[in-house]
Amino acid sequence: MYHKDKQQAFQAAEKGTMEAKEWYDHLVRDQADYGSQLKHLKQEVNEAFEQINNAMEVASEAQRIRLEQFRHDLQGIVNEVNEIQ
Repeated sequence: MYHKDKQQAFQAAEKGTMEAKEWYDHLVRDQADYGSQLKHLKQEVNEAFEQINNAMEVASEAQRIRLEQFRHDLQGIVNEVNEIQ
């Protein structure tokens, strides 16, 4: 059971990160509804950070390396968005 929980936590963090990246890509291409999109992007990023933090609590060493990469990727999105504003 523990292994399954660990894998599910990792997959949730991975999925959350990918969704945030997709929103960011969409935001950059289409700025017609920028304010609304930005709000949703921030929500996606915050949820992904939370999922990463949850997964870190039970992650294997290999998963931790990937989770740190996810965290780094998300921080890059945050930095880019802050520069745009």
